[in-house]
Amino acid sequence: MRSVPEQLWHGVHAVLRPVGEFVHVSAIYLGLAVLTTLGLSLVLPSMRQQSQQLHEVVLAMFQADGAGDTAYDEGEVSDWALPPTARAPDAAAVPAPNTDTAAGTEAKPADQSGQPGQTAQANPAAVAETGRMTFAGALAASLRDQPIQGVTQSQLHALRSYLARKYRIANSVAGALIRTAFEVGREQKLDPQLLLAVIAIESRYNPFVESAVGAQGLMQVMTRVHREKLRPSGGSAAAFDPVVNIRVGAQILADCVRRRGGIEGGLACYVGATGPSDGGYGARVLAERRRIALASGLPPKD
Repeated sequence: MRSVPEQLWHGVHAVLRPVGEFVHVSAIYLGLAVLTTLGLSLVLPSMRQQSQQLHEVVLAMFQADGAGDTAYDEGEVSDWALPPTARAPDAAAVPAPNTDTAAGTEAKPADQSGQPGQTAQANPAAVAETGRMTFAGALAASLRDQPIQGVTQSQLHALRSYLARKYRIANSVAGALIRTAFEVGREQKLDPQLLLAVIAIESRYNPFVESAVGAQGLMQVMTRVHREKLRPSGGSAAAFDPVVNIRVGAQILADCVRRRGGIEGGLACYVGATGPSDGGYGARVLAERRRIALASGLPPKD
């Protein structure tokens, strides 16, 4: 038979055991709560910033024509954003603004009288209505099924159908991105189908994607590296604008091709490869370009 002290100790122990277990479990849950709070405090500001950027981009893309910042010169109105009567004969061949040139000047498209920088006077209403090249303008041209220089309607429809089906985007959006790629490709002297293939490999046509290292948008532009190229279009948030992203990405790729002396080397430079191997990136892009060319019936251009 237990003594009185032993019985008291046994009773106290029986009471303290569940209390200790409760304290132990509470400490575990409290620790989890603290870790969760710390994690959210690190993640939420970034999420809020990204949401704000996306909100600004969407507003900029779909704002009323002529609104917003005036960083684009009136001479930069897109050929496919103007009605046929307002288009200059050689507007498609006008080079894009190049921030890397020594002079830093911008070429002005010629009006129908052949004088440079007169597009606004040729049709003031059209320029005032469009203001600058936008994704909304490309989308409107796609919905109207406007032709693209050097591409038959059957080739355009075949290419649009291929991209829309494979990457699960709307036909009209695919058409707008194709128009943008052909416009920018002419400006940068790059094969438009190469640009479309780079977009496919980089983002699978998701304009709002961001990589772990901060590359953003359709062509995965490193905004912290190429801030100066994005500044005329509104800054880093403009990287999520499809037209701006393709323009900046094409400018970077064109610079890489010139420096490396060819498309293969240019693609390796674009993906950031410094050694002889690009991890198969160039092969994937070129394979997709062959598939795009096969679908459209347009031969690839070197």
